[in-house]
Amino acid sequence: MAYKIVFFDIDHTLLNKDKELPQDTLEAIQELKDSGVYVAIATGRPPYMFEHIAKELGINTFVCINGSLVIHNGEIIRKQTFSKEDLQKLEASAMKHGHALSYFAYEGSFTNQLNHPYVLECFNDLKHSAPQFRPTSWEEFDIYQALIYCTEEEEDLYETLDAFHFVRWHQLSMDGLPLGSSKAKGIQALLEHLELDPSEAVAFGDGLNDLEMLSYVGMGVAMGNAHEKLKPLANFVTRSVDDGGIAYGLKHLKLIGIGS
Repeated sequence: MAYKIVFFDIDHTLLNKDKELPQDTLEAIQELKDSGVYVAIATGRPPYMFEHIAKELGINTFVCINGSLVIHNGEIIRKQTFSKEDLQKLEASAMKHGHALSYFAYEGSFTNQLNHPYVLECFNDLKHSAPQFRPTSWEEFDIYQALIYCTEEEEDLYETLDAFHFVRWHQLSMDGLPLGSSKAKGIQALLEHLELDPSEAVAFGDGLNDLEMLSYVGMGVAMGNAHEKLKPLANFVTRSVDDGGIAYGLKHLKLIGIGS
């Protein structure tokens, strides 16, 4: 199969646990780009949280905020946001249960509780500054994703919010996505725009928000450090990010290293 586009998750896929981009990953992606293959980022992060990574890699195609926003060469290809009515229901539910919320908008990330320990810990683990305290942000901006700060045991408290699709990304937080939104949906929109077939696409990922993505493309690659529920759905399991997993996977697929 002649693959024409490769999607990369960011955290624990492109970046290691220290949120660093390994040199072998940087070199492998440059070689992939030089071969004429499209290279894209597919992440749960909003654009402002990966601008520096995209610039370092020279990538201009993004399936971001878990597929709710898709951008190609500066053009918005897909946009899916919440209604204010649905966000108001989420706010009421979180307040009832004593949980903090954060929101991803194009303009940035915002939170409704100042210096909440769960919010601070989650963003510290991302090696990123905490969201701006702005309790009315959900009323002011188009919101692509909510982050609910609760434990896994508390997830059922939100099951009646049928406009949301929840995916856990941290022991203290889960993503709330617009129903029907996923990285796979974002990839589908981009592939249609580029007139490519899913069979011509490869995706690398490690987390539960990569389940649909790896199942949708022609070649789904799970990192060696991936969540154990993800690996059985992948076509191939490469090495961990700290063990040259990106370069190893691309070589296995004969996308780089040909003749070397």
